[in-house]
Amino acid sequence: MDFFQSVRVCLSKYATFQGRAQRSELWWFALFSFAGQLVLSFVDMAAFNGGPEGVGVFSAIFSLAILLPSISVGVRRLHDTDRSGWWVWIALVPLVGWIVLLVFYLLKGTDGANRFGPDPLGGMSGDDDGDYTSSSVPNVPRR
Repeated sequence: MDFFQSVRVCLSKYATFQGRAQRSELWWFALFSFAGQLVLSFVDMAAFNGGPEGVGVFSAIFSLAILLPSISVGVRRLHDTDRSGWWVWIALVPLVGWIVLLVFYLLKGTDGANRFGPDPLGGMSGDDDGDYTSSSVPNVPRR
């Protein structure tokens, strides 16, 4: 899954807490979120002659807009590792919670179907959109 496809999927499934999300879906959306916050913080400083002491209007609106999609993709990522989405609440535990959640997000998903649905990397049947391929690398014979 590439960057734009990931952002499109996360925003279109903004309130879908069922199913599974592969690692690339979560991490590309995290990069989109970080880059958006960074750009909008500079826009806020330029537009409102402010310093870095607070959150600006544009950054706050963007944060609210991506809050639900971020939680949703996090829950689906936990489902891919065969964990309940309720584990997302561990992020409320200072420091340790974020580390545990980071480890869960980095783990490889379970192979094949699990109790939350089919494997998102399992070929053409992995996603409702049917837009996954087995490989984007050309098959070149060895000599």
